[in-house]
Order: sequence, then C-alpha cells, then structure tokens
Amino acid sequence: MAQTIPYWHVDAFAARPFGGNQAAVMVLEAWLPDAELIAIAAENLFAETAFVVRDCSGAADWELRWCTPACEVALCGHATLAAGHVLLTQGGGARVTFRTRQAGILEVVRAGAAYELALPAIPTAPGEYPEAIALLGAAPLEVWRNTDRYNIFLFESEAAVRALAPDLRALGALGPDQFICTAPGEKTDIVSRVFVPGAGVDEDAVTGSAHAVLAPFWGKRLGRDRMSAHQASARGGDLTLRRDGARVWLGGPCVTVVAGSFYL
Repeated sequence: MAQTIPYWHVDAFAARPFGGNQAAVMVLEAWLPDAELIAIAAENLFAETAFVVRDCSGAADWELRWCTPACEVALCGHATLAAGHVLLTQGGGARVTFRTRQAGILEVVRAGAAYELALPAIPTAPGEYPEAIALLGAAPLEVWRNTDRYNIFLFESEAAVRALAPDLRALGALGPDQFICTAPGEKTDIVSRVFVPGAGVDEDAVTGSAHAVLAPFWGKRLGRDRMSAHQASARGGDLTLRRDGARVWLGGPCVTVVAGSFYL
C-alpha cells in the first residue's frame, strides 16, 4: 500500500498566492532514505522541499532537512519559514524550533500576522572570483566570499542588478555556490538577485540563507542592525532583517496554497 505523507505547498515571504518563494513542507514519521528525499523534492520541483520529523533528542521540537530537486542543502531559510508557518498553524503556539544537521538549532516565531526566522549570521571577507564575474554579464564593484560557497557581488545600483543576464549553465559548472548579486535598493535598503544553478535552482525567488549573508555585510556598511530588503526575482519578495548578535532574524508572511497528501 502507498505511504501517505501530509503535504503543504507554501509561498514564503508572500502575503498572497503567487509571490515570494515556493516550498513544499512534508511531515514524516521517520526519515526516508536520502535518495527518496531527493526524488520527492525532484517530483515537487520547487527550489526546496522541507522535511520534518519529531525530534526525540529533546534539543528541539522537530528535526529538519531540506532538498532541492538535485541535492540536499546545508541551510534554507524560506523553506524553514514555510515549515514554521505550517507547524504553528496546525499545532498552535507562538514558537517552534528545529534541529538541523549542519546549521544548528533554528527558530521560527509569530510576529503579528507574519513570522520571524532566526538564522546564524554568515560572515564574508573580500575576495576574488574571476571565473564567476566573467559569467555574470557585468563587472561588480566588489566581491566578498566565505568558505561555505556564499559569494556576494556588489553592484552600484538596483538597475544594474535587475539587468544581469548570467550564463547559468556555465555558473552551474562552478559548483553549488550561491551567487548573490546586490546593491542599494530604490524602495528598500538593499536589493538582490540570487543564482544557484549548481544546486538545481537557476534563480531563486526569495533566499533566506542569502539574507543571513547580506545582513552582516550591509549592516556594517549602513551602520545599523535593522534593514528592509527586496529580492528582485520574477516572483519577488520583501523581507525585514534584524541582527541580534550571532543571529539574523528574517521577517515576512507566508500563505498556504495547497494542503493535501503525497503518496509514496
């Protein structure tokens, strides 16, 4: 007999359907083999599928893993926000915690009609990445990188970021890096576009983990801990950013688009 898995399709960082970033949230009784998780994510065909299992260790409420259609990833913000939205909507309460394999304990809390998600602040340092610059379609003012494959390319204006037309196939050949292109925003403090073709996501709609990189980067430049952000993808999305020591709180609403069952 087919196994029935509860399933939700959520638009994260969106106040209405068809905006923000899509994520599937699936509640499992126990972990499936890794290959099956990735196969399910490929069937869902969203940037990320969040899988949760009750945490029996006492460290958090749930265990959480994320898969793109191509691989498992170490951190995903929008799918964590979507998972928090589902679990808080279904179970009530104001807070839910997740134990992850590579990103530590994550937390989602209610914030009025929206939510806030705590992610670890991800530092970067000045660097070079000429192979990527040659594929972005325009030269940035600066490049900042870290060892976890997060790369910031700073441009002079929002218009320059919006005009980028990178060679996605060639960027993907460089590996599962995040290519985060950013500039000062016209209506928000910062704007960005994020490309992750090496992990099966050509251009991400709204990327939580990228904003855990952008918050400390821009916080130092702007001299403050609270910022507004817009990700200028085709779907688009707006976030609030709040630095809190070693963590970054990302804020935004979620909307459930589909609720049902996945048959395996």
